[in-house]
Amino acid sequence: MENVYLAVVLAPLFGAIVAGLFGRQIGRVGAHTVTILGVAISFVLSVWVFKHHVFDGADVHNATVYTWMISDGIRFEIGFLVDNLTALMMLVVTFVSLMVHIYTIGYMHDDPGYQRFFAYISLFTFSMLMLVMANNFLQLFFGWEAVGLVSYLLIGFWYKRPTAIYANMKAFVVNRVGDFGFILGIGALLFYAGSLDYYEVFAEAEGMSAATITILPGTDWSLLTVACILLFIGAMGKSAQVPLHVWLPDSMEGPTPISALIHAATMVTAGIFMVARMSPLFEFSTAALSFVLVIGALTAFFMGLIGIVQNDIKRVVAYSTLSQLGYMTVALGASAYAAGIFHLMTHAFFKALLFLAAGSVIIALHHEQDMRRMGGLRKYMPITYVTALVGSLALIGFPFFSGFFSKDGIIEAVSLSTTPGAGFAYVLVLLGVFVTALYTFRMFFMVFHGEERFRNVAHHGHEDEHGDGGHGHGHVHEPRESPWVVTVPLILLAIPSVVAGYVVGPVLFGDFFSDSIFVLQDNDVLARLGEGYTGIMGFVVHGIMMPPFWLAMAGLATAWYVYMVNPRIADTIKSRFQWLYTVLDRKYGFDEFNAFVFAGGSLGLGRWLWRFGDMLFIDGLLVNGSARTVGLISRYARYVQTGYLYHYAFAMIIGLLVLLTVFVL
Repeated sequence: MENVYLAVVLAPLFGAIVAGLFGRQIGRVGAHTVTILGVAISFVLSVWVFKHHVFDGADVHNATVYTWMISDGIRFEIGFLVDNLTALMMLVVTFVSLMVHIYTIGYMHDDPGYQRFFAYISLFTFSMLMLVMANNFLQLFFGWEAVGLVSYLLIGFWYKRPTAIYANMKAFVVNRVGDFGFILGIGALLFYAGSLDYYEVFAEAEGMSAATITILPGTDWSLLTVACILLFIGAMGKSAQVPLHVWLPDSMEGPTPISALIHAATMVTAGIFMVARMSPLFEFSTAALSFVLVIGALTAFFMGLIGIVQNDIKRVVAYSTLSQLGYMTVALGASAYAAGIFHLMTHAFFKALLFLAAGSVIIALHHEQDMRRMGGLRKYMPITYVTALVGSLALIGFPFFSGFFSKDGIIEAVSLSTTPGAGFAYVLVLLGVFVTALYTFRMFFMVFHGEERFRNVAHHGHEDEHGDGGHGHGHVHEPRESPWVVTVPLILLAIPSVVAGYVVGPVLFGDFFSDSIFVLQDNDVLARLGEGYTGIMGFVVHGIMMPPFWLAMAGLATAWYVYMVNPRIADTIKSRFQWLYTVLDRKYGFDEFNAFVFAGGSLGLGRWLWRFGDMLFIDGLLVNGSARTVGLISRYARYVQTGYLYHYAFAMIIGLLVLLTVFVL
């Protein structure tokens, strides 16, 4: 089995190396062939691994591949932990990645960086697989940093565009802030447990919950609480939780396939997966769970509100991703880890579908992304239309679609939670259902229904996707359906966007994660929720009678009325509540705050250190000052050296008298 696990992670790496180093020699066809083949092998083997562990009931695999080094008794190893949680993540990551690889053939067809792009996305897949298959914190951190590095390269793929360079640097810096907390958390666990192995650290969890550390004089903190919060700060960066969320919307500067790969099933879900994997630690810290719960609720609601005022189709989906990651985080804070991972899985399918559908629309409109210049595309792009409708219905949690089962499971679990802050979180995630439906179908109606507004912008000049400058269109290009390499992945992603939710029984209320996730009996809200589970139809009937369904329908109806029946009402609302629109449009001022306080503060501190530290102290006092002192001493010391013998004899006599005087006294 170890050879199979090695093949899963090394096949994409091999494709990335070949496409990256020999791209010119093998050409475009060779580059996409070798990378798609590598990811396809990884996907097929992941399906087999999933069957082996889930359906055949194989034992958990936890083994070391090789030992990198041993230092002071601490083993630094590379190894694999494969259980049901890992098998599920492997399946989701490789499937979505394979769809993105195929889709990229059509989307990036004319891009000069074609081979480089395939090398990057294949390397990204390898990095994510190393992260989810790790059995120790060293390998986890390697995968964690590797996906961050490759995302930096992908977001700034069009490096000639200043906005892309700004976006990838922003993503890199914000994630470094989170990763600083993450590595401190790993260090705290290593200090206490003396090991980097998951199981050895988990075995010390209860003891760590009783241990305390002193951070500020006179205050004792729970070691486990501090370590868990530090780990979660890393997750806040990777999974874009408030206030470390600011990088994700700007990452839309990268090509659309990357939006799907980073924001659907891979990098942004790494934080969710990590907290679920660390459930044996978080369960012994109520304070850490409460912190996770509140942060997730704030992200779920307030980031969704921003999506309502966005006009860039990719940014609407990006803010939707932020909001849905908040739902997953809320589930983790409520100890409903299985519900969070379940929503991670369903969300991966329908959000990748929505991103790729948005890319299909962008292709049809010659890289136009402003929804105000779209409309009426339903008759021109039937496949994209139907698949986007499937993704939208799954996102809002419409009955019988995958998002209905996973999102309702989270909301119901939070309603039963006794973790401090659960009541506050329940209100926000409930209101978030209305907001989700509103921004989702606002986007859907503006793009596919109504007036064909793209006909009114025939002379619109814009910057193309490759950053080569603006150009104008002298005539209207009729939109048409995307090629098969784009539509086939849409269809294949639409299928699990519908059916993936039907495994709700074993995943949420069964023992699917019994070997992977640990929950204390007092915190097990899913067990209490499962007492009333009677099957799929019972779940649907119960869900239809609950507030989330009616709030979703209210949001859909509001979007239909405002943007289809009476479009002028949107302008009226905007003019009457201009202050609210401004707050949302400026994203609550996070960018300005970061630019003024952190970026501006760092620059100001740097200037101060340069002026007073470097110029005044180092150069002025130490370097130039010491040189001036030596020069001054030398200037007067030279008068002592006269060259006359009687001067030196006189000095010797004076010295001798001084020494005799000191000796006598």
